[in-house]
Amino acid sequence: MKLPFFPLQSIFFPGETVPLHIFEPRYKQLIADCRANAMTFGIPVFINNIMEYGTEIQLVEVVNTYEGGEMDIVGVARQVFKIITFENQMEDKLYAGGLVELLEYDYAAEDAYKRKVILKIQELYGMMDVPFTPIKLGAYNSFTLAHKIGLSFEQEYQLLQIPKEMERLTFINNHLTTTISILSEVERTKKTIELNGHFKNFDPLDFKGIEIQ
Repeated sequence: MKLPFFPLQSIFFPGETVPLHIFEPRYKQLIADCRANAMTFGIPVFINNIMEYGTEIQLVEVVNTYEGGEMDIVGVARQVFKIITFENQMEDKLYAGGLVELLEYDYAAEDAYKRKVILKIQELYGMMDVPFTPIKLGAYNSFTLAHKIGLSFEQEYQLLQIPKEMERLTFINNHLTTTISILSEVERTKKTIELNGHFKNFDPLDFKGIEIQ
């Protein structure tokens, strides 16, 4: 399929709300076309000076329109795509576009594994003294967690490309395990530093009977 493009250094996961401020003429034209023709557009992820994957966006609402034509809009992220071809300007348009291949995703996951991931998130939040809101098993998938667990931009981009839910949850679980381990070590080191910063009485070694080589 062919999509107009709105490239950003941002990652949006399927199902996510997408708030955007539109101010460039080319993107004003893009949003006007989306409203007139009920079409979707794509947000390719600009990362490491390349664009390869992105997310299809459906316009939901133009929230505000300003005197100069700028707009605040809300969209919803739909499907992830891989870019097949790229045109810097689509025919008779100011904005870019290209052919994309929509990726097939599944959302099937074992409840026991989902529960395991939730417990890890709860543990992480506890270590960071961040309030944790209980998550119902049936109300989340890997994408709903993605922005809430401290993934780097590069890690979020990796997650975007994983088609199977169990593989995505495994990716998240591994990240949580590593992060918790690092934070535990940091906390241990912090306590050691605090302990060694106090004056203490030590029993000196008795060197009687010890041979010095």
